[in-house]
Amino acid sequence: MTRIDAATLRGWIQDGRELAILDAREEGEFGTSHLFWAVPCPLSRAELRIPVLLPRLGTRIVCVDDGRGLAERLAEYLAGQGATDLHVLDGGTPAWAAAGFVLFSGVNVPSKAFGEWVEHRYGTESVDAAELKAWIDGGRDMVVLDSRPLEEFRSMSIPTGINVPGGELAYRIADLAPDPAMLIVVNCAGRTRSIMGAESLRRAGVPNPVVALRNGTTGWELAGFACERGQTRRYAPGPPATARLALDRARAFAEASGVGVIGPLDLTRYAEDPDRTLYALDVRDPAEFAAQHRPGSRNAPGGQLIQATDQWIAVRGARIALLDDDGVRARMAGAWLRQMGFLDVFVVENGLDDIDAMVVVPPVLPHADLVAPTASLDSALVVDLARSVDYRAGHIPGAVWGIRTRLDALRDSLAAAERVVVTSVDGTLARLAVAELQGLTAAPVQVLAGGTTAWIAAGNIPVADRINPPDEACVDFYLRPYDRNSGVAAAMQAYLSWEIDLVHEIERDGTVAFGA
Repeated sequence: MTRIDAATLRGWIQDGRELAILDAREEGEFGTSHLFWAVPCPLSRAELRIPVLLPRLGTRIVCVDDGRGLAERLAEYLAGQGATDLHVLDGGTPAWAAAGFVLFSGVNVPSKAFGEWVEHRYGTESVDAAELKAWIDGGRDMVVLDSRPLEEFRSMSIPTGINVPGGELAYRIADLAPDPAMLIVVNCAGRTRSIMGAESLRRAGVPNPVVALRNGTTGWELAGFACERGQTRRYAPGPPATARLALDRARAFAEASGVGVIGPLDLTRYAEDPDRTLYALDVRDPAEFAAQHRPGSRNAPGGQLIQATDQWIAVRGARIALLDDDGVRARMAGAWLRQMGFLDVFVVENGLDDIDAMVVVPPVLPHADLVAPTASLDSALVVDLARSVDYRAGHIPGAVWGIRTRLDALRDSLAAAERVVVTSVDGTLARLAVAELQGLTAAPVQVLAGGTTAWIAAGNIPVADRINPPDEACVDFYLRPYDRNSGVAAAMQAYLSWEIDLVHEIERDGTVAFGA
């Protein structure tokens, strides 16, 4: 491991070679101030994030934090896993700023900035909340399509809206809006997925008039209109009747954007290349991926991949191979990735043919004393390592919340405990934390088998606590405006202003070049 200064790192960002910049802080801390090309990789979840972010440990890696030593600890962990080209940014983000370089707030910043660039580049048309409300009330011939994942749609949606995640829009639109005169309105929670969804349809050559809902459900609520809750309206499952038309449209967009086409043998050859990183990403709906997928691939639904590229792709200069069942969704996602600046992007033709069985390799986890989800927890101190927002939404009664790398905050409770049971959403993170908890208590430490999900499935009833932990303690998650306990409207306005200004911030940064 070597230390590099900010000027060296800036040069590396622009030299065209593979580079991963991993920020070791918690996501909420990362969201306050970070390098544009940095990817969040919290030390508390490193075992789970590294296999996703770094398919090849031999790539060039720079670990970053704010100067507290977390970057060094992440680098030490990576070295133990076999990483060979490891570096730490000396002085962290303060040193980057002191060198005169730009720091960004927020999360998924490259994708958010790209959405704003797309709107400016292509002149994506939009409608404000008041005009859309008038259209709905007046019965205008139109369809409102919500481009977020189903769970977000359920939480809040525009009246009459239908859930069609962004990666599905160009694939299914001719079934959903067969009349070319029908108006199509695309919305999300804010701006990016509304813009990208609407522009995907326009780039695909859909003849209908298409507009984005300006500022999404956030703008809708700021205008004083009520969102619906708990809706499940969604596109019909299975391939659309108009799939052939969708393929013709997607192929034209992908070819114009420079997306390559490879076959399964090429994919195998790329996967075996010791000198290049490969991401094999299946862009279909999660349910389709779960039913059958190519061994070694990861699910990155197309709309979410463009919305949050840094959740799957950490290595600049890597190869990206996209898989689906008929080439439509892969081509649409690939075209946008190319325009984002990813150069080696390929659609794997027939990449899902002849897959007889999936090979699922579970993570290697430390041994733990497991407690059945049906067992009594009355005598135990239950430590829940779920994300703060998930803990707020529902947890085991009496459970205390903690962050794995900050368990010392629970030292007094742990010292007084006669028995400790640790849990997380599925139990994986809980098992990784056992040794750390054992260092803080003399009590036996057990793991709830299957985590809180299994405990609820066994018929137990969780409790919700919207205000616990308080907003300022939620450093593990970058709170969205509607996740906050106070100042929601102000946070909504600030968020929208932040998104709109990103197109100017990337000009100041000087290392960002969108456009295929």
